[in-house]
Amino acid sequence: MNKIKFINSNLLKILAIIFMLLDHLWATIIPGNQWMTNVGRLAFPIFAFLIVEGFTHTSDLNKYIKRLFIFALISEIPFNLIYTGSWIFPFHQNVMFTLLLGLLCISEIDKVKNNKEIKSRIKSILKLVLYLLISIIGFVDYGITGVLTIIVFYIFKDFKYAWLGQLISLIFLYIVFFKGQSIVINIFDFEYFLPLQSIGILSLIPIWLYNGKKGKKNKLIQYTFYCFYPVHMLAIYLIYYFVL
Repeated sequence: MNKIKFINSNLLKILAIIFMLLDHLWATIIPGNQWMTNVGRLAFPIFAFLIVEGFTHTSDLNKYIKRLFIFALISEIPFNLIYTGSWIFPFHQNVMFTLLLGLLCISEIDKVKNNKEIKSRIKSILKLVLYLLISIIGFVDYGITGVLTIIVFYIFKDFKYAWLGQLISLIFLYIVFFKGQSIVINIFDFEYFLPLQSIGILSLIPIWLYNGKKGKKNKLIQYTFYCFYPVHMLAIYLIYYFVL
């Protein structure tokens, strides 16, 4: 099995970025191509998985949290512009906030696992509940489902049959409980309605091909990945409103 695992962390990020870009192009300057948003459903689970990998390998968790928070703030205006055309929109926050809340949640779960002191565990559990509540009332992208996706990848990370836990969990999160746009599947003249996000389960294929390696690492590559999110949204907005 390890012989076919050829995807490193950088390649996973590139795949997720491409999937995300297709979805955003579909929603703005290239409408009508349903396949683009279908493929775009694969982006978030990969980003969620990479948050867990980042948490596992970071040498400074506080810096990691601060970096996500700063880019979440930077991305909010471009996100609002591409989503609503206005600078401020308090009822939907960009996906960086979702990733940040997921990171905060798994850091508290990790404290519960490794801290034997009852008071500390209770404190971490309360923080975990708070972050989950914020994901609901804060209108972050993908909502609590997005944060739970990150938690799922963290919980099953070191399990022998992690792939099975991930698969079952995403089926529940993206098919059973997910509310949103639906797609129609026709099988033997019977129509089945599934949430559009159910396509995101296919993201497990590249995730399962991940070899655990980071790939080339330097500050330029690291911040290019971070900057792509706000920059590409701003570029799409400018093209959509001032060129087309």
